[in-house]
Amino acid sequence: MLRTVFRNFESLKHLYPIMSTTLDYRNKIILAPMVRIGTLPMRLLALEYGADLVYSPEIVDKKMIVSERQFDEKTGIISYLDNKNSVAFTTHPIEKSKLIFQIGTADPDLALQAALKVKQDVAGIDVNCGCPKKFSIQGGMGAALLSNPDKLKAILINLVQNCGLPVTCKIRMLSTKEKTIELCKMIESTGVKAIAIHCRTRDERPKDPGHWDIFNDIVENIKSIPIIANGDVFQRSDIIRLRELSNVSSIMIARAAEENVSIFRQEGTLPLEDVVISYIKKALEVGNSWPNTKYALMQMYAVHSKEPKYKLLVHTKSYEELCKIYGLETFFEKANLTGRLTKTGKNLNKFDGSNKLENTSNNKRKHIEYQSEVENIKIKKSKMIDEKNDQYSTINVNNIQ
Repeated sequence: MLRTVFRNFESLKHLYPIMSTTLDYRNKIILAPMVRIGTLPMRLLALEYGADLVYSPEIVDKKMIVSERQFDEKTGIISYLDNKNSVAFTTHPIEKSKLIFQIGTADPDLALQAALKVKQDVAGIDVNCGCPKKFSIQGGMGAALLSNPDKLKAILINLVQNCGLPVTCKIRMLSTKEKTIELCKMIESTGVKAIAIHCRTRDERPKDPGHWDIFNDIVENIKSIPIIANGDVFQRSDIIRLRELSNVSSIMIARAAEENVSIFRQEGTLPLEDVVISYIKKALEVGNSWPNTKYALMQMYAVHSKEPKYKLLVHTKSYEELCKIYGLETFFEKANLTGRLTKTGKNLNKFDGSNKLENTSNNKRKHIEYQSEVENIKIKKSKMIDEKNDQYSTINVNNIQ
């Protein structure tokens, strides 16, 4: 059971899971990667309700590479701040053994650098090959990789061979069953530990019905690794039905979890307001940014827009105003005492300079280890190039990007 309060970091040390590179993706119910939704409070709540694994939102490789790791000793919260001092990614060691970090990438080397940057804080790495949104497609990331299998293969092989963590890949269907199976076989050959498949094509949207029939065909052809099914799972009964129809190993839930994350409870979902209150408390405990918290709450009420408290929520401008709506004034005051929030509750995760890992000997050691690992990979690549190009007697390792 996850602890619900992170104020005393020392008291939580005995709960920290140990990193394992033998992560099991079979027979799991999983929180899908969701941009702006799958931040720390949502992931922690999903785990408390029964999720077996949780995925981070997609984080672009370049954003992670330039980020600085910061650690709050009082709460145990780890934040990666990019070069604009905005939070790129936040986590806590309590979720480490169940957290899969999803990378948005179009480059094998950048993907690896991002994975190495975050590997000490996560259990696995996933490559996003399914996002159909414009910003991903234009950058050659997400669903754009579906039409560039050679590049996708290079990314996955580089990660599998060099990042030191289990690697997975999340894709969408291609235009035909045969093409989808062919792609899955290629991905399987790279050494990934699982494939997650959204049962829609790149051009289909949530309003279009998912194609559950594709899962059985894929399971029949991909034997060595688990297949994770994603799409149109709206209630607990859908999990049972989908497994019976397709024999898929694991189920990944997105929209249903966005609306009511208690879908992971075996006992059944809780009333929306109970979940909302739990989410607000979790967001306060981890100092989640106010804009992100409000956005997530608005999505929870997306199909409940006639609720009286939704109309009040729309006009809130701070945690303080929000807590008055739900009778959480005392909880808000306690959160203020931890120093995680300003009086208005608007601050992002701010840290005192003394807590920066780069100012500690521990960070220097980790920085050296990171640089050493990157350099070893460059040397390994140079040897491979040297073997293939006998006409070159030497390779300038520093020029290998």
